[in-house]
Amino acid sequence: MAARGCGGVWCRVLQRGPGGSCSASRPRRAVACNARGGAVPLGQSGLAPWAAVVGLEIHAQITSNSKLFSGSQVQFAAPPNSLVSFFDASLPGTLPVLNRRCVEATVMTGLALNCTINKKSLFDRKHYFYADLPAGYQITQQRVPIAVNGSLSYSLCKDNKMSQMVTKTVRIKQIQLEQDSGKSLHDDARSQTLIDLNRAGVGLMEVVMEPDMCCGEEAAAAVRELQLILQTLGSSQAIMADYEIQRQIKELENGGTVLNETRAFDSKLGCTVPMRDKEGKQDYRFMPEPNLPPLILYDAKSLPANVNHQQVVNIDWIHERLPDLPSVKRAKLVELYGILPEHSFTLVNEDGLMDFFEDVVKQTQMKPKKVIGWILSDLLSHLKQHSLTAKESPISSFLLADLLNLLENGDISSSAAKQVFEELWKGEGKTPLEIVKEKQLELIQDQEELEQICQAVIDEREKEVMAIKGGNEKVINKLIGLVRKATRGRANPLLVKQILEKKLSE
Repeated sequence: MAARGCGGVWCRVLQRGPGGSCSASRPRRAVACNARGGAVPLGQSGLAPWAAVVGLEIHAQITSNSKLFSGSQVQFAAPPNSLVSFFDASLPGTLPVLNRRCVEATVMTGLALNCTINKKSLFDRKHYFYADLPAGYQITQQRVPIAVNGSLSYSLCKDNKMSQMVTKTVRIKQIQLEQDSGKSLHDDARSQTLIDLNRAGVGLMEVVMEPDMCCGEEAAAAVRELQLILQTLGSSQAIMADYEIQRQIKELENGGTVLNETRAFDSKLGCTVPMRDKEGKQDYRFMPEPNLPPLILYDAKSLPANVNHQQVVNIDWIHERLPDLPSVKRAKLVELYGILPEHSFTLVNEDGLMDFFEDVVKQTQMKPKKVIGWILSDLLSHLKQHSLTAKESPISSFLLADLLNLLENGDISSSAAKQVFEELWKGEGKTPLEIVKEKQLELIQDQEELEQICQAVIDEREKEVMAIKGGNEKVINKLIGLVRKATRGRANPLLVKQILEKKLSE
């Protein structure tokens, strides 16, 4: 099944043919695909109703100002057929001109995925006939792609426990350049199909993963890691949605079959919808692309002397400029700030959260190990609840750092800090200090006032006092709670405990 995600990412879920199975520690039913894409149960029934054997083919739209073989602009949501060159429309006599940026982005992605970069790759024509493919063929790289034999390491939680992370690896078979097709808009009410060629010819990277994954969770984790890598490189925006595996499982559970078809992800409906029937065997009639010569890449050793560097692509030059990948960022977070590996995983995987965390650390006196608790327990939970990213947070890194400084300096208690956080989340433009003064949340600094409050609590709780003096020291926590209640959380619990212990020992 192929599903297009918003922003130009497709996923194809592959399942082994009859006889294929998924290794498991306990008996369970596995899913295998027959020749027409349906699935049949294998093995014994167990706790897990279905087990998938998953490979992925991901088409990532390359971040580029123009299309792969023409100078037409790439722009999302432009008026229909407003970004179409003569070549995009396949008018006779037009020829392709390869986009350097698309080549460099694909080489960069291949290097990040540990691939071997072919210094000589070839272009092919893949023939199939749809109304939104005006040439009747797609230019791709079937025989010799630009990158081969790579790997992608990804991590996921074991038994949904963040403290138990496991790392797995999926093999990358190849990465190839190819052009996108146009878009068919089906009007069922009028029984007609409209064609928009704005997308025709947009550059894609097809990342082909081997079927090394055994469940939807693994596939989702691998896709998320690839998404982070592409976004870090800037080679693709990689905006995608992961929906198709659950749809297939539901279809099978209801007694249906999984058809061999191309499906598109509808961002408005939040689900995939059928695009093209692929039940019949496809004969793409691959042939060499006669209008494009072999793509020749160079490294430092093979680069010709006196060559114009603007006219060639240097693999080593691209490799030297690779940014820190997500795995490196996680390791640096652990080493630099002393946080747990699972915390670094969350910081990197959540959009913009790592930058937010580091900005707070730079502006606060609180230790990073304590800051991370506020970021993950308080900020992230609020962001998730309201479907926001860190960049959309109503609480800026400056305001959170200001709040944590008040807490670290002993100006407010932790419970008061929670109240201030809730007020800041309202986004009313107030500073933490203004909220503290308005709500009268400052810690009581007057020792004599605290002693009077503690004495009043002792006088009212004769039973608890007798228990403490009788050896049950845990009861003092109840008295501390009563003092904090009387002060509306404005009393330092450590100081309160000292005062109570002193008075009870008299």
